[in-house]
Amino acid sequence: MQVFRGIPFHSSGPCALTIGNFDGLHTGHRTMLARLRQEAQRRSLPMAVMTFEPHPRELFTPESAPARLTSLREKLELLRDAGVDRVYVCHFTRKLASLAADTFAADILATQLQARYVLIGDDFRFGKGRSGNVDSLTAASQSLGFEVDAMHSVTVEGMRVSSTAVRDALAAGKIELANTLLGRPYSISGRVVHGQKLGRQLGFPTANIQVKHNRPPLTGIFAVEFHGIGEPRLGAASLGIRPTVISNGQMALEVNVLDFEGDLYGRHVRVDFLHKLRDEAKYPDLETLKAQIGADVEAIRRWFGERISSPRSA
Repeated sequence: MQVFRGIPFHSSGPCALTIGNFDGLHTGHRTMLARLRQEAQRRSLPMAVMTFEPHPRELFTPESAPARLTSLREKLELLRDAGVDRVYVCHFTRKLASLAADTFAADILATQLQARYVLIGDDFRFGKGRSGNVDSLTAASQSLGFEVDAMHSVTVEGMRVSSTAVRDALAAGKIELANTLLGRPYSISGRVVHGQKLGRQLGFPTANIQVKHNRPPLTGIFAVEFHGIGEPRLGAASLGIRPTVISNGQMALEVNVLDFEGDLYGRHVRVDFLHKLRDEAKYPDLETLKAQIGADVEAIRRWFGERISSPRSA
């Protein structure tokens, strides 16, 4: 997969294109990409995605911008796995936001990216003041040399799939619902870094994973799968600010990989969130914290045992 940081003045050739933030790459996004792949193959065109960095709301209203479901690296990995040929990471600025809709269509889509087929959601808006929509883009495309298709929203179990719906489910601790909307487990990936090594002192060594999200959409204690050391391993994870041991409010992801001993420092790993056990809490001392960690690990072992033995898991 080719990744372009910005929009080239002139692309290497025509493409079939879709446009969006693609945060989380949920089942709606995956359905759109499957449709794009089909149309790209029919036209013998590479499959291309234009996405934005940062999220537009992080530029205009940073105080109320949504928690990201994926970092840029995670999003690119998911797009690669979905079979995308080209990704254009468009730096979202006030200058870009002020671009007239017809200029965006003519200069960026038709000329610079050489789009021959454009697939968008039926609620897609673009250009200054969000003045452009499906109808205006379709009208403009007739003279610009590309086709436009629009897709309706995707529903799962009667619920409209959206990044917002996934965030809401994660924030509410409904991990299984979030994973259904995503079509995969919600995950955080990053490099294992050195921490305070307090878990080791308490008898529960943890892998400390570098968190690069602006703020994760969930916190608490979780049953997880740990990827990056061969076969997936089961784990007990804490994602939060660790109020018992530190007061700087910095978010940390720590995973006790069950029944594992070894050096993980420097490895790039992925943590899949499967079930929320409880919220994060502050304890009066380290002995109380140690007892609670022990209880959490046992509860998570039982959850995995029930999951494995359940007919639904077969």
